[in-house]
Amino acid sequence: MSERQEPRGPLCGFKVVEIAGIGPGQLCGMLLADMGAQVIRVDRLAAGDLGISVPARFNTMNRSRPLIAVDLKKSEGVELVLKLCAGADALYEGYRPGVMERLGLGPDVCLARNRRLVYGRMTGWGQTGPLARDVGHDTNYIALAGALHCIGEADGKPPLPLNLIGDFGGGALYLAVGMLAALLEASRSGQGQVVDAAMVDGVASMLTMFYGLMAQGLWRDERGVNMLDGGAPYAQTYLTKDGKFVAVCAVENRFYRDLLSGLGLADVSPADQQNSAEWPALKRRFAEVFRSRTRDEWAEIFSGSNACFAPVLSLQEAPYHPHNQARDVYVDVEGVVQPGPSPRFSRTPSRIQSPPTEPGGDNNRTLLDWGLTQTEIDRLCESGVLAS
Repeated sequence: MSERQEPRGPLCGFKVVEIAGIGPGQLCGMLLADMGAQVIRVDRLAAGDLGISVPARFNTMNRSRPLIAVDLKKSEGVELVLKLCAGADALYEGYRPGVMERLGLGPDVCLARNRRLVYGRMTGWGQTGPLARDVGHDTNYIALAGALHCIGEADGKPPLPLNLIGDFGGGALYLAVGMLAALLEASRSGQGQVVDAAMVDGVASMLTMFYGLMAQGLWRDERGVNMLDGGAPYAQTYLTKDGKFVAVCAVENRFYRDLLSGLGLADVSPADQQNSAEWPALKRRFAEVFRSRTRDEWAEIFSGSNACFAPVLSLQEAPYHPHNQARDVYVDVEGVVQPGPSPRFSRTPSRIQSPPTEPGGDNNRTLLDWGLTQTEIDRLCESGVLAS
């Protein structure tokens, strides 16, 4: 795959302006573009994709859409983005509050050009509140939302769960859902609106179930003592003989019975599964049994069972597991193995529209597709407003 293909997917025909950022904004743009939206990623000219020194082909979240670099300090650069907005269904950005307004690209200005425009805003803290203008990263947002406190061993400190929870879960996915909802509404009302997607809000939303459990007295506000936080022996990871790990999550009693059977623990009563007083001793016993065999031996033992078992695979191993291979979960794009599009659609399948590109690598075709003339494109390049 070396060139852009004709767009395909459920969002084919929708046009989105992405003001370039890193992390959640990148993932959101990738999701929309993989689903067929015509996304144009606009970076600041001086930043060079925000200064991240990653060759284009390895910057995998930039796939499926072209990248142009624009000098937003010049009025002609701002006008170019406004012209793109005039023909777009949506725009989204990930700057701190007030930055887009100072650039002359705030929601009021953009919506004045296109009243149907959905204007997405991706931040950590939100557009309002005492922390709105503070800096931060994923770890800070999940800490304030309460999620980080819930993760880890009872006698240990909270680990850093990559940036999956804040950036990608509470950020990118909530921004994508919010923008899609606003696009659906705009198709009926003819009116755009602003979508304020804050990571701290999204992470808090994902904790809804746990607040319900806590209100019922079924969840203790402590780390490593509950059913899904590593406190229970049946929902845990265990070290194996070869120094690798397995994961079990046999929450339902019928699955717990299969787990006990596979472990050969006939003397452990399945009826006592939720007796938390027995959990510490059972975890020690489970750990001893799991250390008696290798990870792959346990995978063979539990193959076809209902024990809710899985081997813990590394990033390098996961693409080659038979299940992932059968579903083409991972794909190879110009020698770079990466996850394929998700979710899947029966009639309008998503696809990776193109590999990531360098800024300005396809200016002509991109901007012609967005309604600019060749004369306008040449003038912008010659004046230095647009990188070529």
